[in-house]
Amino acid sequence: MQIMETQDFDKETLQLKNNELFISEGGAVKEAQEGLKILANEIKEYQEQHTIKNLKVFLPSGTGTTALFLQKFLDCEVLTCPCVGDSEYLKKQFRELEFDENIYPTIINTDKKYHFGKLYKENYLLWEKLQEEINIEFDLLYDPIGLKTFLSLPKEQSFTYLYIHQGGIIGNVTMIERYIHKYKDLVKNG
Repeated sequence: MQIMETQDFDKETLQLKNNELFISEGGAVKEAQEGLKILANEIKEYQEQHTIKNLKVFLPSGTGTTALFLQKFLDCEVLTCPCVGDSEYLKKQFRELEFDENIYPTIINTDKKYHFGKLYKENYLLWEKLQEEINIEFDLLYDPIGLKTFLSLPKEQSFTYLYIHQGGIIGNVTMIERYIHKYKDLVKNG
């Protein structure tokens, strides 16, 4: 078996044999839009049931697939922020899935450029504070960046905002272990 480095890999020129199948890692595939269409319909249903006229949806983005396809299927503005790289990287990810820039979600810039999987002390502190104050556990990888960005946004009074958290809290177990290892003085449960 030959293992290719990421920089050597080009899925466009990949020659598969008849008994081989290529499955991309992560959710950055066009097929993801089927599931996100269902989520968009659930949001519309919630909006109707609660008589919400002016809705804005906010969620943090890695590849931006969820934000992109939600914007495609919703009639309201979808806001997102890059949790990996910057807005240009996020736009590049959008272009991989959709050429029509008219349906791209609104990108809100973060306070700095973030690197995937890197530990940021301020992110842990925000995550811990929110968990204590509102008793909701968020994802420890993208949600602290998303929540920090969302909380800093000036909110328009005529809109209702829906924050979509990133789920996947099972990964928090190993993220907390990493924080304990790196910031022994910071983690209370460590």
